[in-house]
Amino acid sequence: MHQTDQARMTIRRVPFAYRPDIALHWNAARPEFSQIVNAASLAMPYLEPYLIKTMRKVRPQITDPALIADLDLYCAQESTHYLKHRKFNETVAAHRPEAVAALEATLADDYEALGAKRSLRFNLAYAEGFESMALAIGHMLIEDREYLFGGAEPAVASLILWHFVEEIEHKNVTFDVFKAYSGDYVWRLIGLFYATVHIMGRTRSGYKRLLKEDGLWFNLQSRLTLARLLVRIFGKLLPRLARILHPSYHPRQVADPDWMRAWANLHDSGAAAVAQIDTAHLRDPAPVALAA
Repeated sequence: MHQTDQARMTIRRVPFAYRPDIALHWNAARPEFSQIVNAASLAMPYLEPYLIKTMRKVRPQITDPALIADLDLYCAQESTHYLKHRKFNETVAAHRPEAVAALEATLADDYEALGAKRSLRFNLAYAEGFESMALAIGHMLIEDREYLFGGAEPAVASLILWHFVEEIEHKNVTFDVFKAYSGDYVWRLIGLFYATVHIMGRTRSGYKRLLKEDGLWFNLQSRLTLARLLVRIFGKLLPRLARILHPSYHPRQVADPDWMRAWANLHDSGAAAVAQIDTAHLRDPAPVALAA
């Protein structure tokens, strides 16, 4: 079930806090998924400033006042995202300082080079490609939230779900900015493929190194668990990515999940409520609001 109207972007100051003794495997039942998320989180303080810089570079060329306002809200949301991920990444680095330092150095070099050496059209296409992928991931995570986050550390589950609720909220912005600047279909596909391969490749390198340090990468049972998890994730993700390939695709065609509206209602009842989402909230954050 999906709502027919689409959420408006909101800047939320969610007070995420992590226990000093938080485990690296914050979902003890799914250590492989924990490390996938940890590795992806390491990219955010480098990826999202790059996206913001790209949007700000093109801003003077945008003439539609409504789109300029959306662009500014997008940048504000992305700013909160990378700052919150940076704080969480400190908890990962406390467990694996050398691995995290090496992975972050690679990511920093990647995004510095993209911003400095690639054209604005390429960087806009990358931004749109990433956001299209993030929209698909957000729907996948929300749909499979109980399996992936059930029984996990509430603060981490809350961080990831908050992030992707807002990714769904601002799903139209980079698409509309790219369309206003170029709109070239081939370049849109180039951006999608490059961003997807790049992010997923760096994430894989990250969780591979982290799992090696855990002693799990060469553990047969763990590798089989990881393989089954990836099959499950990509089985839900690939149909959502495939629809992006159509020339007439626009992210506004993708209706927002009902759970997202319930999450927003829970946030509006008090920001702290979405900073510690427990297993019950994963099922139904705000049942009364949903029935309205």
